[in-house]
Amino acid sequence: MTCLLGLGIALVTVSGCVWYLPALADLRAGDDRPRFRRTAAEACLTGWITAGTVALLLLADVIWPVSCAAAAAGAVGTAVLRVRAAAQHRVEAREVARHWSTLEPTPPRHGRSQVRTEPAFAALVAAGVVGALIAKALLMAAGPDDGWRRLAATTAPAAVLGVFLILAAVYAHMARHHTTRDRTRPPR
Repeated sequence: MTCLLGLGIALVTVSGCVWYLPALADLRAGDDRPRFRRTAAEACLTGWITAGTVALLLLADVIWPVSCAAAAAGAVGTAVLRVRAAAQHRVEAREVARHWSTLEPTPPRHGRSQVRTEPAFAALVAAGVVGALIAKALLMAAGPDDGWRRLAATTAPAAVLGVFLILAAVYAHMARHHTTRDRTRPPR
């Protein structure tokens, strides 16, 4: 039974390469990666090394308390490193925010125009889709398909949707231009 369990853990460990190979690359990059990312990579590798060690212990038919102790020690080490990486990430994020705040004397205006742009854009696109569907339904309900009705049934919904897409694009451009212009004004 322990041999089967060890084999299963070994297979899972081998298939975990999608996590531990990028972590190994982060560690090999050294100072090119942020400190928190290297610590998180150490946590990842510690966890997978623990799984591999437990698999080997189970395959070697070592007594259960030794395998359980190895698993517990690895889990604690992984958790400690992961918590440390999260703390380092918070510190580094605050430091980056502080550096950016010194570069830009007034904070950018992230407010009403950006928040309202996305719903208005989506509403215009949705209105265009609904209008195109209504136009298509009305033209299909008008009767049999002869030459001009087939052409109208094809082009009218596309034209309605195109008009609304152009309106949405113009609205988004105007809102972005308005927000950019507000950012470039000198502080009062």
